[in-house]
Amino acid sequence: MPGPILYFVRHGETDWNAEGRLQGQRDISLNDRGRAQARRCAALVRELVTRDGEALDGLDFISSPLVRASETMELLRDGLGLTREPYRTDPRLVEMSFGRWEGLTFPEVRTTSAAALADRERDRWNFRPPDGESYADLLVRVGAWQAELKTNAIVVAHGGVARALMVQFGAMAKEDATRGRVDQGVVYTFTGKGMARHA
Repeated sequence: MPGPILYFVRHGETDWNAEGRLQGQRDISLNDRGRAQARRCAALVRELVTRDGEALDGLDFISSPLVRASETMELLRDGLGLTREPYRTDPRLVEMSFGRWEGLTFPEVRTTSAAALADRERDRWNFRPPDGESYADLLVRVGAWQAELKTNAIVVAHGGVARALMVQFGAMAKEDATRGRVDQGVVYTFTGKGMARHA
Protein backbone atom coordinates (compact mmCIF):
# COMPACT_ATOMS: atom_id res chain seq x y z
CA MET A 1 0.00 0.00 0.00
CA PRO A 2 1.61 3.28 -1.06
CA GLY A 3 1.53 6.27 1.22
CA PRO A 4 3.44 7.82 4.10
CA ILE A 5 5.78 5.77 6.26
CA LEU A 6 4.65 5.26 9.85
CA TYR A 7 7.11 4.91 12.71
CA PHE A 8 4.70 3.33 15.18
CA VAL A 9 5.23 3.03 18.93
CA ARG A 10 2.85 1.24 21.24
CA HIS A 11 2.53 3.17 24.51
CA GLY A 12 4.74 2.05 27.38
CA GLU A 13 3.63 -0.34 30.08
CA THR A 14 0.99 0.58 32.66
CA ASP A 15 0.16 -1.18 35.90
CA TRP A 16 -2.91 -2.62 34.18
CA ASN A 17 -0.71 -4.08 31.43
CA ALA A 18 1.45 -5.68 34.11
CA GLU A 19 -1.67 -7.14 35.77
CA GLY A 20 -3.12 -8.41 32.47
CA ARG A 21 -6.18 -6.11 32.68
CA LEU A 22 -8.14 -5.07 29.62
CA GLN A 23 -7.57 -1.33 29.41
CA GLY A 24 -9.45 -0.47 26.25
CA GLN A 25 -10.44 3.17 26.45
CA ARG A 26 -9.81 3.58 30.21
CA ASP A 27 -7.29 6.36 30.81
CA ILE A 28 -4.41 4.69 32.67
CA SER A 29 -0.98 6.32 33.18
CA LEU A 30 2.40 4.75 32.48
CA ASN A 31 4.35 3.03 35.23
CA ASP A 32 8.12 3.41 35.68
CA ARG A 33 8.87 0.55 33.29
CA GLY A 34 6.61 2.16 30.69
CA ARG A 35 8.46 5.46 31.00
CA ALA A 36 11.77 3.66 30.45
CA GLN A 37 10.30 1.93 27.38
CA ALA A 38 9.24 5.30 25.96
CA ARG A 39 12.78 6.62 26.39
CA ARG A 40 14.17 3.50 24.70
CA CYS A 41 11.84 4.09 21.75
CA ALA A 42 13.25 7.59 21.30
CA ALA A 43 16.68 6.09 20.64
CA LEU A 44 15.21 3.56 18.21
CA VAL A 45 13.23 6.23 16.36
CA ARG A 46 16.34 8.39 16.05
CA GLU A 47 18.28 5.46 14.51
CA LEU A 48 15.48 4.68 12.05
CA VAL A 49 14.88 8.27 11.00
CA THR A 50 18.62 8.78 10.46
CA ARG A 51 18.84 5.52 8.49
CA ASP A 52 15.98 6.64 6.25
CA GLY A 53 17.45 10.10 5.66
CA GLU A 54 14.48 11.84 7.30
CA ALA A 55 14.55 15.12 9.18
CA LEU A 56 12.63 15.18 12.45
CA ASP A 57 11.13 18.56 11.63
CA GLY A 58 9.69 17.10 8.43
CA LEU A 59 7.73 14.40 10.25
CA ASP A 60 4.22 14.59 11.64
CA PHE A 61 3.90 13.56 15.32
CA ILE A 62 0.50 12.03 16.14
CA SER A 63 -0.77 10.35 19.31
CA SER A 64 -3.85 8.74 20.68
CA PRO A 65 -5.34 11.20 23.19
CA LEU A 66 -5.31 8.62 26.01
CA VAL A 67 -2.78 9.57 28.69
CA ARG A 68 -0.64 6.43 28.38
CA ALA A 69 -0.05 7.29 24.70
CA SER A 70 0.37 11.04 25.10
CA GLU A 71 2.82 10.54 27.97
CA THR A 72 4.79 8.11 25.79
CA MET A 73 4.83 10.66 22.97
CA GLU A 74 6.08 13.43 25.24
CA LEU A 75 8.88 11.26 26.64
CA LEU A 76 9.78 10.15 23.12
CA ARG A 77 9.96 13.75 21.88
CA ASP A 78 12.03 14.68 24.92
CA GLY A 79 14.42 11.85 24.10
CA LEU A 80 14.70 13.15 20.53
CA GLY A 81 15.77 16.56 21.85
CA LEU A 82 12.45 18.18 20.97
CA THR A 83 10.06 20.10 23.17
CA ARG A 84 7.37 17.81 24.59
CA GLU A 85 4.80 19.67 22.50
CA PRO A 86 3.53 20.35 19.89
CA TYR A 87 2.14 17.11 18.52
CA ARG A 88 -1.32 16.22 17.28
CA THR A 89 -3.81 13.85 18.84
CA ASP A 90 -6.53 12.04 16.95
CA PRO A 91 -9.47 10.28 18.67
CA ARG A 92 -9.52 7.64 15.92
CA LEU A 93 -6.27 6.28 17.41
CA VAL A 94 -7.75 5.38 20.80
CA GLU A 95 -7.64 1.72 21.74
CA MET A 96 -10.42 -0.65 20.81
CA SER A 97 -13.21 -0.54 23.38
CA PHE A 98 -13.62 -3.69 25.47
CA GLY A 99 -16.92 -2.34 26.79
CA ARG A 100 -18.05 -3.94 30.04
CA TRP A 101 -14.91 -6.08 30.15
CA GLU A 102 -12.59 -3.12 30.71
CA GLY A 103 -10.71 -3.35 33.98
CA LEU A 104 -11.01 -7.15 34.09
CA THR A 105 -8.45 -9.86 33.35
CA PHE A 106 -9.37 -12.69 30.98
CA PRO A 107 -9.58 -15.15 33.90
CA GLU A 108 -12.07 -12.79 35.55
CA VAL A 109 -14.08 -12.51 32.33
CA ARG A 110 -14.12 -16.31 32.05
CA THR A 111 -15.90 -16.66 35.42
CA THR A 112 -18.99 -14.84 34.09
CA SER A 113 -18.70 -14.93 30.30
CA ALA A 114 -17.21 -18.27 29.27
CA ALA A 115 -19.61 -18.65 26.34
CA ALA A 116 -18.71 -15.18 25.02
CA LEU A 117 -15.00 -16.00 25.23
CA ALA A 118 -15.67 -19.18 23.24
CA ASP A 119 -17.39 -17.05 20.59
CA ARG A 120 -14.36 -14.76 20.58
CA GLU A 121 -12.02 -17.70 19.97
CA ARG A 122 -14.08 -18.73 16.92
CA ASP A 123 -13.81 -15.28 15.28
CA ARG A 124 -11.57 -12.79 17.06
CA TRP A 125 -11.67 -10.29 14.20
CA ASN A 126 -15.43 -9.75 14.27
CA PHE A 127 -16.17 -10.45 17.94
CA ARG A 128 -17.52 -7.53 20.00
CA PRO A 129 -17.35 -7.62 23.82
CA PRO A 130 -20.56 -6.41 25.51
CA ASP A 131 -20.90 -2.67 24.67
CA GLY A 132 -17.46 -2.81 23.01
CA GLU A 133 -15.89 -2.83 19.56
CA SER A 134 -14.54 -5.50 17.25
CA TYR A 135 -11.24 -5.34 15.39
CA ALA A 136 -13.33 -4.88 12.25
CA ASP A 137 -14.89 -1.77 13.83
CA LEU A 138 -11.46 -0.53 14.84
CA LEU A 139 -10.07 -0.95 11.32
CA VAL A 140 -12.80 1.33 9.92
CA ARG A 141 -11.70 4.29 12.02
CA VAL A 142 -7.96 3.56 11.87
CA GLY A 143 -8.16 3.04 8.11
CA ALA A 144 -9.97 6.36 7.66
CA TRP A 145 -7.26 8.07 9.72
CA GLN A 146 -4.44 6.47 7.75
CA ALA A 147 -6.03 7.35 4.41
CA GLU A 148 -5.86 11.06 5.32
CA LEU A 149 -2.12 11.08 6.12
CA LYS A 150 0.03 13.13 3.76
CA THR A 151 3.41 13.06 5.55
CA ASN A 152 5.64 10.41 7.08
CA ALA A 153 4.74 10.27 10.76
CA ILE A 154 5.81 9.15 14.22
CA VAL A 155 2.68 7.65 15.80
CA VAL A 156 2.05 6.57 19.38
CA ALA A 157 -1.06 4.49 19.99
CA HIS A 158 -2.16 1.07 21.21
CA GLY A 159 -1.83 -2.65 20.55
CA GLY A 160 -5.23 -2.89 18.88
CA VAL A 161 -4.41 0.03 16.60
CA ALA A 162 -1.18 -1.74 15.59
CA ARG A 163 -3.17 -4.88 14.76
CA ALA A 164 -5.52 -2.85 12.57
CA LEU A 165 -2.54 -1.29 10.78
CA MET A 166 -1.03 -4.74 10.20
CA VAL A 167 -4.14 -5.61 8.22
CA GLN A 168 -4.41 -2.18 6.59
CA PHE A 169 -0.85 -2.44 5.27
CA GLY A 170 -1.24 -6.09 4.21
CA ALA A 171 1.40 -7.25 6.69
CA MET A 172 -0.81 -9.91 8.31
CA ALA A 173 -4.06 -11.72 7.69
CA LYS A 174 -6.90 -10.64 9.97
CA GLU A 175 -6.90 -13.69 12.21
CA ASP A 176 -3.10 -13.69 12.50
CA ALA A 177 -3.10 -10.01 13.48
CA THR A 178 -5.44 -10.71 16.40
CA ARG A 179 -3.12 -13.36 17.85
CA GLY A 180 0.38 -11.98 17.33
CA ARG A 181 2.28 -9.96 19.94
CA VAL A 182 2.47 -6.19 19.84
CA ASP A 183 5.41 -5.33 22.07
CA GLN A 184 6.15 -2.27 24.13
CA GLY A 185 9.58 -0.65 24.01
CA VAL A 186 10.04 -1.39 20.29
CA VAL A 187 9.26 0.52 17.08
CA TYR A 188 7.25 -0.83 14.14
CA THR A 189 7.59 0.65 10.68
CA PHE A 190 4.68 0.45 8.29
CA THR A 191 5.43 1.09 4.62
CA GLY A 192 4.18 0.09 1.21
CA LYS A 193 6.28 -3.06 1.64
CA GLY A 194 4.51 -4.10 4.85
CA MET A 195 5.72 -3.99 8.44
CA ALA A 196 9.03 -4.39 10.25
CA ARG A 197 9.80 -4.60 13.99
CA HIS A 198 12.84 -2.81 15.43
CA ALA A 199 14.20 -3.48 18.92
